[in-house]
Amino acid sequence: MRRTGFVYDERYMRHETGAFHPEVPERIAAVYRGIKASGLLPKLLAIRPEPAALKWIETIHDTDYIEQLKNACLSGEKEFHCADNQICPETFDTALLAVGGVLDAARLLMEGDLDNAFCAVRPPGHHAEPDRAMGFCYFNNIAVAARYLQIEWGIEKIGIIDFDVHHGNGTQHIFEADPTVFYFSIHQHPSFGYPGTGRDFESGHGAGYGFTKNSPILPGLGDSDYRRMLKKDLFPAFDSFQPEVILISAGFDAHISDEMSDIRLTAKGFSWIMTKVIEMADRYAKGRLISVLEGGYSLKSLPELVADHVRILLQE
Repeated sequence: MRRTGFVYDERYMRHETGAFHPEVPERIAAVYRGIKASGLLPKLLAIRPEPAALKWIETIHDTDYIEQLKNACLSGEKEFHCADNQICPETFDTALLAVGGVLDAARLLMEGDLDNAFCAVRPPGHHAEPDRAMGFCYFNNIAVAARYLQIEWGIEKIGIIDFDVHHGNGTQHIFEADPTVFYFSIHQHPSFGYPGTGRDFESGHGAGYGFTKNSPILPGLGDSDYRRMLKKDLFPAFDSFQPEVILISAGFDAHISDEMSDIRLTAKGFSWIMTKVIEMADRYAKGRLISVLEGGYSLKSLPELVADHVRILLQE
């Protein structure tokens, strides 16, 4: 059994999004409930997160943007940049804690205390641009972690796998000119018109051309289509790139029961994906892998999906 870290803290529930918003504090409670009910909790290494230092946030996000978000929260505003991004006075600190939890997991991974980790953090991050909040995301947790691993630990090649049902526009844009970070996303397109990026011809630019790969999936498709696209697009790409660490934007909203998508992925489909990702981490990255919660809005299915995900990380 592997040493799997688990980032979780009730403080992630302090980011209040108001009535009828899909990204609710109860998502974190559902994740914890699923892991506890599965009997996995005692097998995990608990990581109590600390807020990220601003110097790490600033490796990705503009200082003016960071200050705007902080001031908006302090002044009691209810949304930031658009109605999707509901905020409260605690949102800024909670977003710092989300990034901090991922960085804590990355540090422990590189110090050799962990083999891999799952970070049950919120708010999510993969839509956040350097100077703009989007899609319930304020700081790009995955992107900051990638830069931290490069700057603090000298990791030269990082692979990011994003299987949230919505394309991670922020992560793609941040790294699309960077040949040291390979970004792969499999997602529904079109997806309720949001975010409108992630078409198969988007491959990066400049020095980063060829280090972005998108696998759009049409509405109504499911497990067999995901298997086909991963075999065609992801596996050959990572076989060539050979990342030293793999980061996962783990969104569970492609599940058949999730109202935020029209994809019909099942629990078995998600498990197949993670099994293959673990195999790639073993092959290229000495097993080093950090998975970070993104979407997944069905409070009924999320506990089971996350428990299966963590069970595969542990490799019981």
